[in-house]
Amino acid sequence: MTAAAAHASPAASPHARLPHPYAPDEIRVASVPAGHVYVRHIHAADGSDGVVLLPDPRPNGAPSTSQRWWPPVMLDPAWVREHHDGFDVYHLHFGFDAQSPRQLTELVGELRRHGKPLVQTVHDLRNPHQPDRSAHDAALDVLVPAADCLITLTPGAADEIAARWGRTAHVLPHPHVVEEPQLSRPRAPRTDFVIGVHAKSLRPNMAPLPVIRALAAVTAELPDGRLRVDIHTDTHEPGARAHAPEVVAGLAELAAEGTVDLRVHDYFDDDALWEYLSSLDLSVLPYTFGTHSGWLEACYDLGTAVAVPDCGYYAEQRPCHLYRHGPDGLDVRSLEVAVRQAYAHRPAPRANPRARKGERNALAAAHRALYERCLT
Repeated sequence: MTAAAAHASPAASPHARLPHPYAPDEIRVASVPAGHVYVRHIHAADGSDGVVLLPDPRPNGAPSTSQRWWPPVMLDPAWVREHHDGFDVYHLHFGFDAQSPRQLTELVGELRRHGKPLVQTVHDLRNPHQPDRSAHDAALDVLVPAADCLITLTPGAADEIAARWGRTAHVLPHPHVVEEPQLSRPRAPRTDFVIGVHAKSLRPNMAPLPVIRALAAVTAELPDGRLRVDIHTDTHEPGARAHAPEVVAGLAELAAEGTVDLRVHDYFDDDALWEYLSSLDLSVLPYTFGTHSGWLEACYDLGTAVAVPDCGYYAEQRPCHLYRHGPDGLDVRSLEVAVRQAYAHRPAPRANPRARKGERNALAAAHRALYERCLT
């Protein structure tokens, strides 16, 4: 089937139903992971889709309060061997960064031995946490051909999957990220225009300084413009993995000049993150590579405009402003145009809570139907 046909197929739309002769009352899914907000929100909030997600097993030695990332236990072929009677479908999303192609091949083999279908949602065609793409490419070269069913979030990503592996991926959109009551909470009225860049802990796909310097220049030309820059504390700590003295020094210089409102802090919890995003009129993503973005979806939920780079498929997810930024550098002019477009077209489009609820229900039905198809 061609990629174009995949986009037009019944499974490409979360509103379509698929034929499915297999219809158990309950489908048990070993989801890797289960607790991620995306994974939770592609299933019915009330459980009416009959899909039960196995809880994420805690890795040996991992404290219950740990914020550290641990490789998911379900990626271990031994876990599949020991627990195959407890699930019907294996659905892989994220978390296989540390797995070698050999380990992933063993995982696929163990699933095959026990007759468990593999569903993979291809969120990342380029891993934002890995500066060298070769390891992620090698992992996908194992998983994508082996999957019984492939899902992705945008038509562009589906086209790339078809071109690279000759596989059809069902295109199902990203669900809402923000939940009620924040999803329906009105935005506070404001007269200024706040542009925000959150550098987080400087993932490898971020090049924030050139973006922030360009934004400082265009913000100064907006009568009510203000530029806020957030960054995590670990970037300032010598010895920390995220320590970035050049970025820290550059931001300190801009803050001293009074051109940016610099905030250094630890990770936001969800409530603080929603409050932060709602305080912005425009969030600029300073990425140089990647594929899709949950941050973009949260902005859409809250009515914050987003400027995204032309790498990956961010611009296909939701309405946003596009600028050119990639491994070859930043096109300053395109960023200026994106900012002025966002400034001129206020307020930004915002998700309708009722539509988001309907989209979630349709996504739950679509995933249920795909699981049933795999189980035939």
